[in-house]
Amino acid sequence: MSAAPALTGDTSVIAYARGLEKHFPKAAKPALTNLDMEARSGAVTGLVGPDGAGKTTLMRLFAGLLVPTSGELRVLGKDPAHQADALRDSIGYMPQKFGLYEDLTVHENLDLYADLKNIAGKERDETFERLLAFTDLQRFTDRQAGKLSGGMKQKLGLACTLLGTPRLLLLDEPGVGVDPISRRELWRMVRELLREGMAVVWSTAYLDEAEACDGVVLLNEGEALFAGAPAELNARTHGRVFALSGFTGSARGALRSARHDPASMDGVVQGHAVRLLAKPGATLHPESYGVAGGRLAKIASRFEDGFIDLLGGVPVVDSPLAKLIPERPRDGAVVIATKSLTKQFGEFRAADDITLEVRRGEIFGLLGPNGAGKSTTFKMLCGLLAPTSGEAKVAGVDLRHSRSTARQRLGYMAQKFSLYGNLSVHNNLEFFAGAYGLAGRAASNAIDRMIDTFELGDIRDTATQDLPLGFKQRLSLAAALLHGPEILFLDEPTSGVDPVTRREFWTHINGVVERGVTVLVTTHFMDEAEFCDRLTLISRGRQIASGTPDEVKARAATADTPDPTMEDAFIALIKGDQ
Repeated sequence: MSAAPALTGDTSVIAYARGLEKHFPKAAKPALTNLDMEARSGAVTGLVGPDGAGKTTLMRLFAGLLVPTSGELRVLGKDPAHQADALRDSIGYMPQKFGLYEDLTVHENLDLYADLKNIAGKERDETFERLLAFTDLQRFTDRQAGKLSGGMKQKLGLACTLLGTPRLLLLDEPGVGVDPISRRELWRMVRELLREGMAVVWSTAYLDEAEACDGVVLLNEGEALFAGAPAELNARTHGRVFALSGFTGSARGALRSARHDPASMDGVVQGHAVRLLAKPGATLHPESYGVAGGRLAKIASRFEDGFIDLLGGVPVVDSPLAKLIPERPRDGAVVIATKSLTKQFGEFRAADDITLEVRRGEIFGLLGPNGAGKSTTFKMLCGLLAPTSGEAKVAGVDLRHSRSTARQRLGYMAQKFSLYGNLSVHNNLEFFAGAYGLAGRAASNAIDRMIDTFELGDIRDTATQDLPLGFKQRLSLAAALLHGPEILFLDEPTSGVDPVTRREFWTHINGVVERGVTVLVTTHFMDEAEFCDRLTLISRGRQIASGTPDEVKARAATADTPDPTMEDAFIALIKGDQ
């Protein structure tokens, strides 16, 4: 994907930008600077980059919702900012928070958007029939949008976006909060649209999605650091990616030591191994990592390695948060236990006979597709939802009789922010301090420590609704940890944030776990599932596989896929249960 060819004479180019700039009043830096890019017919152009890189601003400029400060921007040869009426049916824009009306049914939402597009009569009937078949929503036309799973909501959002005859489809992080099976289904649908000659611009925080694009533009602080095919970025780190395995002791400890190696620029836990990216021309030194029997082996590079390399690596920082958390004994005691835990809503069993044990100082993962029962199980364990039957004990407290007592000993970071958007950062922390029983100087000290630890000082008086996603996530985690809980519940803690911010989060999580805090986490990032000590996979409310990440992957191994990834295992095991 060349940066700026003779675009106006190329009929395959549906949209392009040249020298594009966007400045917002009072902003310290431009949102976009001297940007060149194009979107071609029959191709997916990926927009990737850290939180605040300018991806959404670029989407809104193409959609005609913002006016550029300078530069040239065209869609089908027209200026979207000043010729919006002429492009109304040619652009389909699905923002991060698509405007579905949750109290309306699937069909009623389609009716509403068809009215806005002036689609009526026979054309409407034929369009609905085609889109419902395309998205496989025919069976759910009478279901309220608010009662759809995350994947089905995204399908409905896509169907509404496709009303009319768009030539340019703008998808702003459509995979956020969606399980791997639903994300693959979204990709299948988009690939079908490409055969019709549509151009797609897909913004994403999932780098495996970026790797599937035909071309990518990597943005950072409003500038394009890279524009080209994903394979070109992969090639940057060829021969510099290694797996450290075969050692005794914890992978978290090995990762912490390896990241202090001056030759290392990135590292993540992968089951009971550590994946490392070496600096150009440098040699890793596993003998200095303090682990017995470790060995290095070169492995294939991937898009994420090139992404991190282009950003200059991930800073080596031990979690300052860990030092604030009281240390607990690493005695292996069971601190979360359930037996036949069940929750029924009418005739529907959202969680069915869930039995598990989680030990102190362990990261335990709950995985499953949207609507599988993970969040229902989570809420029962947090004392937010009463079980229909079964037993649940958290920190030795029976949740049937003492839910409020148990809640004082745990921290909870909700999947959908429990922050108050019209309150400032500081006011939110004050509220949560009170909710967790902190008052007076104890509350003030705890708030100050979290503001310092998460570097929230410059935004302490900013309304939460005005924060970028990454800072909202930081604040949510800070609020959950104010009172130094011994158990931490994290429901999709890094949904939608970029890989650099995810690594920051997991540095904190690994740090508090090393202090003996127990973590129960749900995630749709399958590489994050690798960070868990153990996990259980839930499908249709039931547990279908449990064990270490390596044990779960081994269950999905076949002659064709002898060494499955966690995503391969997730999809194979879930589909095997359907």
